[in-house]
Amino acid sequence: MLASPQRQWVAGLLLVCAMTGVCALFGTRAANAQPRPAVVELFTSEGCSSCPPAETFLGELAHRDDVLALAYHVDYWDDLGWRDRFGLTEAVQRQRNYAKTLRLSSVYTPQVVIDGQADYVGSDHAAIGRGLAANRDGVGIALSVRDGEILIDLAAQSNVALSDIVLVGYQRQAVSAIGRGENAGRTLTEFNIVRIIRTLGQWDGKARQFQARVDSIPADATDVAALVQPVGQGHIIGAAARTLR
Repeated sequence: MLASPQRQWVAGLLLVCAMTGVCALFGTRAANAQPRPAVVELFTSEGCSSCPPAETFLGELAHRDDVLALAYHVDYWDDLGWRDRFGLTEAVQRQRNYAKTLRLSSVYTPQVVIDGQADYVGSDHAAIGRGLAANRDGVGIALSVRDGEILIDLAAQSNVALSDIVLVGYQRQAVSAIGRGENAGRTLTEFNIVRIIRTLGQWDGKARQFQARVDSIPADATDVAALVQPVGQGHIIGAAARTLR
């Protein structure tokens, strides 16, 4: 992992690219390979008694500079006594897509997927720690917010597969009192809760900007992330995140 001054330099370079459109001046190597965080996606539910320890662990991972931690609340536990207020049908579809690309027989909670490439039981600290051990490079991507717009700038990249640009809005933390179901009577602290998942378009490796209005993101979202995923393949080749407020 790069030291903090190096991360700041890379971030500054990308921001200049985004603002000026002169990424080519920095050379092909800078445009084609940038350090990126590991993307840890937890599929969870307030109705699942095995999920709170995994959510606590995700909260710990969220403090790491080299990790982008996201919690997707699924809705297929809702008919067992408690409706998860953060449940998203899009989260279920994303989890099913991973089951297909990873050749899993079923979906489950708590499930962690790292970089779209491998899955783990969400409370298995040791296995997840091993999955996070390597440094990661990705495509050059800059995420910024200006004048009510979320801007995702991608530098030119050679030999890149056609990729979806996925925008995720998430809430940094919430506390929920659970009245029924497997967690009845518990008060849960939850972290980096995904509130919206949107595919903004597809990227073919040419320098390009994708945009979304800030007011199109749910009001309770505090942060946004951008993910780059080759179409139909699942694995993540680029990621960035920033706060909205």
